Amino acid sequence: MTYREQQRQKVTSIREAFFKDPGNGMFYGKEREFALSDPIINLWEGIRYDAVDYFRRNNIGWWQSSGDDLPTGHLLSSQIACVNHLYFIRQREDLATTLLKSIDPDVDNAVHVDDGYVEFEFIGSEKAKIPFLLNEKPLTRGANCTSVDAAMIGQLRSGATRLYLIEWKYTESYQTEDKYIPERASRYDSLITAPDSPFVEGLNAAALYFEPFYQLMRQTLFGSQSVKVKDYGVSSYKHLHVVPLQNTELRERITSNGLKGTDIHDAWVKTLKEKDAFIGTTPEALLKPLAAMRDTKSVLHYLENRYWE
Repeated sequence: MTYREQQRQKVTSIREAFFKDPGNGMFYGKEREFALSDPIINLWEGIRYDAVDYFRRNNIGWWQSSGDDLPTGHLLSSQIACVNHLYFIRQREDLATTLLKSIDPDVDNAVHVDDGYVEFEFIGSEKAKIPFLLNEKPLTRGANCTSVDAAMIGQLRSGATRLYLIEWKYTESYQTEDKYIPERASRYDSLITAPDSPFVEGLNAAALYFEPFYQLMRQTLFGSQSVKVKDYGVSSYKHLHVVPLQNTELRERITSNGLKGTDIHDAWVKTLKEKDAFIGTTPEALLKPLAAMRDTKSVLHYLENRYWE
């Protein structure tokens, strides 16, 4: 049984007791047992209405939204998982700082990205227009251009600032599918092979056009371009890829024959000039340092019971 099937069975078995919802919400025009009939319940109650308001006022689209600016009722949505794990940190400098220090010892404190310490469906500042630097024209948060699930900024002990790009995975898995077409190659190949590229010299650009590496490639270029133009004043970046440990279908399947490694994170690090710019981790490991902080017991209990067990 795949991890996705395991998680689907789990959420449907606990749905009525955990969510107090009968299911059979709409997804792709049909009632589904893994979709909540009241989609807002898909968000933890402590962030529910603030998160919906945040997405609305920033014109961010919810993945497979049920309409009326509400999130999807799909219980296996990785976007929902990301928001549930990180939104409660947005207005807590102590939590944001502790999280960043745990992944990067150079951090002194977290600083605001937008009006909080975590920004979602991140495409950079309006001034920098990073997608344009990647030869992408649309600038819609969460759709139609390279974006990252979440972003944070840390001030380092040196006084410099560093951007943290956070991509969140849940039950995703990918087959070998070559996405190398002329239109995409014209956008990214010159950036991949440029002398100041973040990728190692001699790398075959075509090897990066297989998911999840195609997305990792674009986000790596996103981070590199952000540093080049000093978006938000940052002088460096780190790229986090958060994948459940049990999702071996994603973690262990290297879909590109041109890449080698023990898992996708090892294979990806081998493509980079700066190896420590990339961090592969799990949801539990990322949030573990927050367990000792005040007022986190309720949300961590929710996350453990819904996602981690």
